[in-house]
This record gives sequence, C-alpha cells and structure tokens, in this order.
Amino acid sequence: MNQKHVTLAACLLAFGLTVQAQDGGISPDMLKKIQSSYQNTAADKALRNAMGGTSIKELALNQENQKALNTDFSIKVESKGITDQQSSGRCWLFTGLNVMRAKAIARYDLPGLEFSQVYSFFWDQLEKSNLFLQGVIETAGKPMNDQTVEWLFKHPLSDGGTFTGVADIVSKYGLVPKEAMPETYSSEHTSYMSSLIGLKLKEFGLELREMAAKGEKAATIESRKEEMLSTVYRMLVLTLGVPPTGFDYVRKDSKGNVVATEHHTPMSFLEKYGDTNLLTNYVMVMNDPSREYYKCYEIAYDRHRYDGKNWTYVNLPVEEIKEMAIASLKDSTRMYFSSDVTQLDSKRGLLDVNNYDFGSLMGTTFGMDKKERIQTFASMSAHAMTLMAVDLDANGKPKKWMVENSWGAASGYQGHLIMTDEWFNEYMFRLVLETKYVPKKVLDIFKQKPIQLPAWDPMFAEEK
Repeated sequence: MNQKHVTLAACLLAFGLTVQAQDGGISPDMLKKIQSSYQNTAADKALRNAMGGTSIKELALNQENQKALNTDFSIKVESKGITDQQSSGRCWLFTGLNVMRAKAIARYDLPGLEFSQVYSFFWDQLEKSNLFLQGVIETAGKPMNDQTVEWLFKHPLSDGGTFTGVADIVSKYGLVPKEAMPETYSSEHTSYMSSLIGLKLKEFGLELREMAAKGEKAATIESRKEEMLSTVYRMLVLTLGVPPTGFDYVRKDSKGNVVATEHHTPMSFLEKYGDTNLLTNYVMVMNDPSREYYKCYEIAYDRHRYDGKNWTYVNLPVEEIKEMAIASLKDSTRMYFSSDVTQLDSKRGLLDVNNYDFGSLMGTTFGMDKKERIQTFASMSAHAMTLMAVDLDANGKPKKWMVENSWGAASGYQGHLIMTDEWFNEYMFRLVLETKYVPKKVLDIFKQKPIQLPAWDPMFAEEK
C-alpha cells in the first residue's frame, strides 16, 4: 500500500471514530424529542413562577411533616452552654471538646466551662503544616502527577478534621479554658487565614522537592523544614494569638461561688478537667453499607500529627452502633457523632427524611439508598456534633435522638438538633465511644490488620 492509500485509510478511520463519538451526543432529532416531551402545563407554569423567586428548599418543605416537635427524651445527658464555631470548619474540635467539658461540669459542679478552641486549633494548624511538609519530603521522588503527591498539594492545610485530631492535639498540647486564650476574628473566620498559610505551604513544598531533586542531605532538608515551620508559627501567632504556657483558673461552683484559684499549665489543666486517655480509651465505629461489615479500616494521612497514628475504624451495621450509643447515654456519657446533615429543617432543628419532598416538586423520584449515595459521592460524613439524648419506646428501641450542635444557641432547637431514628439510619456515619461501651467481639476486630485506604477516600472526608 502506497503512502497515499495509507493517508486515505487513516483519514477514513479518524472519520469513523468521529462519527462514533458524535453518536453519543445530542442530535437534532434527539433534541426535538426531548423538547416535545415537556408538556408545558399550567401546573408547570405555576411551578416555574414559584421557583423563579423562591428557594427550592422552601417550596419542597413537606407541610404534612410540620406537626409540633416532640422535645421529650427518656435518656438525656445535660450540659451547660451552647458553643458556636462561627464561620469556621472546626465542628470536629468543638464536638470533641464538648464531650470532655460535659464531664468536667458534672464532676466539679461547675456553672459552665468552655475549653479554648483557638488554643487547640493553633497547634492543629502547626501540626498539619508539618504533616504536609513531611509528606512532601517522603514523596519527593514521585512525579507531581502521582496521586498521593497531587492529594498533598491539593490539601496542604484545612480547618476540618475528625475526632482523630482532638486525640492527637489535646493529648500532646493539653487544654486551656477559653478565658486563657479567647477567639479571634481569624479563628472564627478561618478560610482566609488557612488559604494564605496553605498557599505558603505549597510554595515551601515545591522548594523541598527541588532540594531533594538536587540531592541535598536529609539533615539540610530537615533544617529548612524547621525554618518553614517557624514562618507558619509566626503567621499563626499573628492571626490566632500566642498560646499560653501557664495561667490562673478561678473555679466556681454551680451557684457562682469561688471555690479555688488554681495555677495550671495546659497539661495540668488537661489532667484535671479533660481526659488524658484520648489515644487509648476511645474507638471509632462507622456505618458504611458500601463496604464489608466487621472489618477494620485505616486511611493514609488520617491523623493531625506526623508523629501521631492513623486511626482505625470498624464498620458495623447501624443497629449495633445504636446499642452501644444507648449504653453510653444510659451511663451519662456523651459521644462524638458525625453525619451528613442532609434533610435538615434548620428552623425547627429537625433532621427527618420526610422534611422535604423534592420528588413531588420536580415530578420525579430520588430513590438512592445509603449505599448508593456513598458509591456515587452523594453522601458522606460532613459534620460532627455531640450525641447527648435518645428517646426509647416501651421495647427499648430508639424513636428519636438529639445532638448538641456548635452553631450557637439561636440555631435549631435551642442550639440542638433532633433526629428521627429513620434519619439516623440513613445519614449517620461515625461514632466515637469509650471502650467500656463496646462489646469484646467488636474490640477484637480492631486487632485485625486494617484494610488500607487512600487519603482521598470519600468516606473519610474531614468534618466541618
């Protein structure tokens, strides 16, 4: 075959491929059929008029589900004061600290107590910066388009996290009361601060990769990383303040009487008012029907400190998780709880699968179950709250649950959210429990060699 025929054959092949590709497009005939399928009824016109100037969510609010909210619970673990994370993604931190402060308030008969979230957040941001830089050093020999390298540079720093971060940071740096290190504008509006530090970290990351490519000694690279962290530290001080190393705490009883004036370091305050067993006395269980139950999972970089340990998770049927949660609440112990807050009626503070009827509004159905929503990235653990109440029926089965949120006292139901048990089944993902509420058969699963998952696994997205 001569060159002319070869060229002609190649052109015909390319033409054939183009035609095949066009077969998957919207042809004029297909478009006519699609357009003719729309009937343009009077009802549709009314819907277009309504949706043109009104929120879809408001129009889909299910009026049949607007009965008075039942706020009575058979088991309820009280605390004092609602926290507010403001415009930040620190729900994971507020939730973990709220679990601990409830215990301290009850133990010492306090009128209230709020641990400094900005103190823990300061160290969280510094530790995450080091985790990123060290990750860059360890992957310096891989190309920039390697998936792990890409993930690192896409996520150099975030204000989100999980209970893993609470355990990592508090166990290493201790706690201080809020009055010892109060919130700042940047702690309550974290996005710009984190983005600036993240931008600087990306620049530092490229520099570290270049040093490694040039064959610089490990000690030289480590020294430069330390200088980089000093820059990050200064940026954190400027935006969040200087973390205290010692402070006085005036302890009062529930009537407001001064009981004692105590001098503390962050670690001594943790020992007295917090929990020093965060790394050893808690486990995380999850409900992910897209994965095999009764297996232990671990995800890369699922920690907030480089010198920390990736947390492991046991995947369980939701009914077994409920049994453990009820046991904890019966013993007056709150829990770290995370979920997708889809289907929230924010005005009433109600999480119910029947809150909204988008199907009737749109004239279609939305029929995916929990497994399918996870598989298609439509649902994942997105927000952490403190599980603190359950209402049981005559047979000891849950009817509804309640969490303390961190969106301020004016949000939801007096700063809380009430969830139906059906909603719990569909949108609950993670629960952190003290080991004494976990059956031995589940604790034994944690001894398995965990199934390794990559850092970008969607089910382990940070909670905000």
